[in-house]
Amino acid sequence: MALAKLMKSNMTQIRYLFFLSLVLSVNQALSQSFNEDKTAMINFIKRMHAAAPFEGVKVLDDYDHQYFLSVLSLEKVKYKDPSTMNRVAQVKAQSQANVFFNGSTINSELVIKTTDKTEDSKTTSVVETIESIKENAMGFTQGLELLANYDNSDNTRVIFIFYRELK
Repeated sequence: MALAKLMKSNMTQIRYLFFLSLVLSVNQALSQSFNEDKTAMINFIKRMHAAAPFEGVKVLDDYDHQYFLSVLSLEKVKYKDPSTMNRVAQVKAQSQANVFFNGSTINSELVIKTTDKTEDSKTTSVVETIESIKENAMGFTQGLELLANYDNSDNTRVIFIFYRELK
């Protein structure tokens, strides 16, 4: 009787351990898949950027999802602190996303200034043109995540790739 009770207790423990190992292995497999998908997307975007460099926004489609990308580059010499560079990149990416999703208003002004100069009894006209373009955007964008940042081929700029999954 005691032997049967001991065997039943051991079988329960074995079942519990088997179930626990099954749950942990499934969880491990799912977490690896997420990182592998993210790594594959980073490598694809890097190859795409190397083939034809671009900055700005793009919408990337895969089989199951759509992703909003905001790509920008910053010069290394302008930023002494990496955290400052990362913050500037984040703000610029949010600005690009805001203009893409919410639109913007663009105003252009052209000023033409003409002056006459007299030298040695010769009068010449000097024409100077100044063009001022201003873009205003208002709105809120959220959920941009830094996907990757890496140095460009000549090591003078850092490329930042921010993304967000579109619903």
